[in-house]
This record gives sequence, structure tokens and C-alpha cells, in this order.
Amino acid sequence: MSSTPATAPFFSSHFKIGLTGGIGSGKSRVADLLAEWGASVIDTDHIAHRLTAPGGDAMPAIEQAFGARARRADGALDRDWMREQVFADAQARARLEAILHPLIARRAEEEGAAAQGCYVVFVVPLLIESGRWARRVDRVCVIDCDPDTQIARVQSRSGLTISTIQRIMAAQVARATRLAAAHDVILNDGATSPEQLRARAKTLHEQWCALAASMDRGA
Repeated sequence: MSSTPATAPFFSSHFKIGLTGGIGSGKSRVADLLAEWGASVIDTDHIAHRLTAPGGDAMPAIEQAFGARARRADGALDRDWMREQVFADAQARARLEAILHPLIARRAEEEGAAAQGCYVVFVVPLLIESGRWARRVDRVCVIDCDPDTQIARVQSRSGLTISTIQRIMAAQVARATRLAAAHDVILNDGATSPEQLRARAKTLHEQWCALAASMDRGA
């Protein structure tokens, strides 16, 4: 596990946490807790949903790249159709990421610059995979979970088939690779109770608040 903060961060006036983990690991729950305790949370998945909603800024380029089939009748991205394309074809996935990722980064930068919390949390599912986000934050926190629990959680909330979930997981970095890139880890496996998750997150929140205060004093 890495112990030195990442270099070349952006939003230099804020202390920044990059929160990541595999699908079904519990990133959103931890992010909600951190927001409850005073952190500013910027979720790149939420930004992506806004960009691909009816009238979203990404939709013209997506339709140009993938055709009208990519758009639902209401003008939003057909996420089920697109999921099938990008997890079956690496080139299709690269085309979609080339459209979305610069837009997401720009929106995240804008929101991060305006953040008022005790520190800023960027929730980025593909933080390790991107190769860029880890250099833009001060610390990387991984929500860790075993694969069987990931599959069970995603099935219960989304109804996706096991094969689809496994394809999504296969497109993400291996668990060991994610953990090796982490400065901090919150375990949220199948044996973790809500109370335990809250306590683990609270411990790190207090540490990050202290680091953020130290950064402010040194500014």
C-alpha cells in the first residue's frame, strides 16, 4: 500500500481524496457518509448521467459516433444498449471514453474549484484505470470487497445477469492492482456490518480532516 501522497494535484487550494473501488464495492455509501460529515463529494458517475441525460452535452457527439440507436426516445443515452456495445468491443469503449472523459474531467474540475467542504472527495470508479486521476488527488482511497459480494450486491440492486456483471468486473483493474495503488483502504466485504463500515470511514475522515487542516496551515 502506498504511503506517499500523489504528486501534481489539481485544485491546489483543497485537500483531495480520490475514492474508488470495483462495481458493487460500496463507494456511494461511503461517499454519502463523508458528505454527511462535511466533505464535498463530486461523483463522476453522476456527472456522466447528467452529460447523457436528455439534452446532455455529450449526446450530440455520442449519436454522431454510434448512430441514432444510442439514443432513447426521450433523448437520453440508451445505457443498456451502450453497455452491450462497450463491453463487447474495446474500440467502441474507447470511442465512448474519448467523448465522455474530457467532459467529465472539466465538470469535476469546475465543481472541485467551487467546493466548500472540509476536503474534496472525487468518486471515480475507473480512477486507477484512467492513469490520470491518481496524479490529480492527494490520496487514493479504495473501497475493497471480494468478488462474490460484488456480484451479489449488483444483482440485488440492478437485476443485471451474472455474466454481464462479470464482464464489467473484467474491464476493471484487478483487486490486487487497485489495492497496490491505495494510500487508504476501507474494507466493505460481505462480513462488514453498516456500523463497521461507518466506523472505518469515520476513522479515515478524521485523519483526512487533520491532513486538510495541516495543508491549510502550510498554505
